[in-house]
Amino acid sequence: MILTKADLAPDFNAPLADVQKATPDVPVHAVSSHTGVGLDVLSEYLEPGKTVVFLGMSGVGKSSLLNALMNQEVMTVKAIREDDSRGRHTTTHRQLLMLPSGAMVIDTPGMRELGLFGADDGISAGFNDVEELFTQCRFNDCRHKTEPGCAVLAALADGSVQHEHWERYLSQKRENKFGDDKAGYLTDKRARHKSLAMRSKNMKKNGGFKK
Repeated sequence: MILTKADLAPDFNAPLADVQKATPDVPVHAVSSHTGVGLDVLSEYLEPGKTVVFLGMSGVGKSSLLNALMNQEVMTVKAIREDDSRGRHTTTHRQLLMLPSGAMVIDTPGMRELGLFGADDGISAGFNDVEELFTQCRFNDCRHKTEPGCAVLAALADGSVQHEHWERYLSQKRENKFGDDKAGYLTDKRARHKSLAMRSKNMKKNGGFKK
């Protein structure tokens, strides 16, 4: 995770620590495309033969970061809107560029949000400490709300699991379920359309409806 525009913060160590606490298993770096602070740390991700992609909302500094890594202005940048501090959609298409290091970078249009899809394994890996508690609950069907002998509630009570960490787990599980349900609906819809198309084709082949 890259926190851009570090030069605009009087002390970026505080927000950096907050993000590191929220994502303990994800490397977090603060950089400034304007001053060059922190850019050297990114070299470990930008090795020859590797391909990376920049994802983030419009205005967070993806194009500026790419310009800084390229040592030249290859992407147009714009200031954020003054009325609501929202980013402008400067990048309007995907583009693949090769950095001087030999790494390839995909720059994408700004996104307001990113969703989860088929992320059960990833969530389990990121919240292994939480799901390990499930096996310690008294009841196999424990909902971790008011049940006696719930290991999750006990961990939340004694502070061994932070409430924010638990809430993030629940949020990601809900979002992943929403994505899976939506994907399942679209798959079923395509299957129904295909079935109707085949029926229509067969009817026409057999002379259509008979009175």
